[in-house]
Amino acid sequence: MNHVLDRPIWSALATRHQAFAQGDGLARRYLPSIVPFAATAADDPESLRALSRLIPPLESAILVQADAITLPAQLCATSTASLVQMIAERPVRTVSDERVQRLTQHDATEMLALATVTKPGPFTLEALSLGDFWGVKIEGRLAAMAGERMKQPGHTELSGVCSHPDFRGRGLGRLLSLFVANRIMARGEVPYLHAYATNVAAITLYESIGFRLRSRMNMAVIQGTDQVVSA
Repeated sequence: MNHVLDRPIWSALATRHQAFAQGDGLARRYLPSIVPFAATAADDPESLRALSRLIPPLESAILVQADAITLPAQLCATSTASLVQMIAERPVRTVSDERVQRLTQHDATEMLALATVTKPGPFTLEALSLGDFWGVKIEGRLAAMAGERMKQPGHTELSGVCSHPDFRGRGLGRLLSLFVANRIMARGEVPYLHAYATNVAAITLYESIGFRLRSRMNMAVIQGTDQVVSA
């Protein structure tokens, strides 16, 4: 039996994030203005054709799943990567820091600028609609942030963890990761996250605060082609 996080995008869009979904019972995607994630319920030809209908020619989306990624002729992969999916099933260290503040839509432009500089993963001005984000400001500038992204039954993804280069080395990424993980656990949910398999520094950080490897994951940035999609 597959784990709910083996296809995290699908599991989110089929349950707690249905309100942000386009598609049907075979393939779904987040509204493109929120995050460029898409998924299928399975890798059978019918589901893959349904995915093709969701990704117009020259438009891109991102797939993440434990299974090897299979694409129909109507879609091509423009890049691929190996990820690790990490999970924290035991309580992590509780932290309290008065500098940590909840970020709102008023901070969205500065959050996008920080994500553009640090590249923690796909981020848009509407990312706050998926879950709460928290940050630390220093001298009036957003120095670091972390928040919640995909949500499945009993699970919430820790995402968007980043620190501005001007403020690195101060433990802000660790602080905010612990802070957000604690909030997720306080709701009775299990926090999890994704990192590039080559990002040893990030993996080491997450291991040090209580996350463990749950699964190796496959990621592909896909793009629609001009191939005709049959019904």
